[in-house]
Amino acid sequence: MRVGDPFPQRIVCLTEEPTEVLYALGEERRIVGISGFTVRPPRARREKPKVSAFTSAKTDAILELEPDLVIGFSDIQADIARDLIKAGIEVWISNHRSVAGILGYIRRLGAMVGASAKAERYAGEAEAHIAAVEAAAARLPRRPRV
Repeated sequence: MRVGDPFPQRIVCLTEEPTEVLYALGEERRIVGISGFTVRPPRARREKPKVSAFTSAKTDAILELEPDLVIGFSDIQADIARDLIKAGIEVWISNHRSVAGILGYIRRLGAMVGASAKAERYAGEAEAHIAAVEAAAARLPRRPRV
């Protein structure tokens, strides 16, 4: 850890979401490995080694990166998490399944890296955008039925 920074310094992201959020928060320097499925931001694919798919991971490659935190998603990655935990790595698996869950995830992830204020702004901007889209949709004269 860097002096004066008690937060994780070497994060491996097993899915795309934490990579995208950490870049949006300006915390990309903490990321040492990403999912091979990461597409946003495009520069992440150029800058970071790819060490996982969604349901599989290169455990040895992850361990070589010496992460102090690995972030994943859902019970689908439980086996990966188990293997990393057995190796002594701290793992956070989230399970957000709604817009509210995603916004909470952004705020929690921001807090985990010492960027609560930035995460609150980012989540607030997303909430404002969602509200604007909902308001615009409410003004539409015709509502299609399925």
